[in-house]
Amino acid sequence: MHKPRTAHRWRLLFTIVAGIFIACGSFWLLQVMQRGDGDVAVDASKNEPDYIVEKFSFVRMAADGKPRYLFHGAKLTHRPIDDVSDVEQPIMQNMTPDAAPMTIVSQRARIRHAQNQVDLLGKVDIHRPASPGGKELRLKTEALTVFPDEDRMQSDQPVQMALGAVTVNGTGMRANNATRQVDFAGRGKLVYPPKAAR
Repeated sequence: MHKPRTAHRWRLLFTIVAGIFIACGSFWLLQVMQRGDGDVAVDASKNEPDYIVEKFSFVRMAADGKPRYLFHGAKLTHRPIDDVSDVEQPIMQNMTPDAAPMTIVSQRARIRHAQNQVDLLGKVDIHRPASPGGKELRLKTEALTVFPDEDRMQSDQPVQMALGAVTVNGTGMRANNATRQVDFAGRGKLVYPPKAAR
């Protein structure tokens, strides 16, 4: 008489305990999913631009307080997650008094602030006019990395360079504007005109 009632109670107790476990498990799973969605939202917001500047211009100063170079462009978009700025229609101009003026233009650029590095992309064109200390320089490539504070640049792309009447076509280049030294890494072509034409 008592055994069926006891068995019924045990089944009822087991059902209640199972229901509690399922409810707790569902609540925990819901919390985990909501926390995951929140993390994704936070990560997405971190990658959003924290400021956008149009028609900007700024001057980078040297350690002695003198202007080192001028950088301006049509639009600058900064993202804080990696401290990188994307620039449309950038123009770089050196302002060092003891160096010949040099202007670099391209279609776009990426400034890596922490590394003090500028990656120029798309129709990169460098021009340095003739001066008492050197001949006119013209250099064209599709991608160029500039280290402004070190006054050097490099590219792993095909490069066309004209120095006075001398022209060089090659792939892979390292240049130091301070020492006026240019090295080509791969095979290239040098056109050196007759002495009368130089």
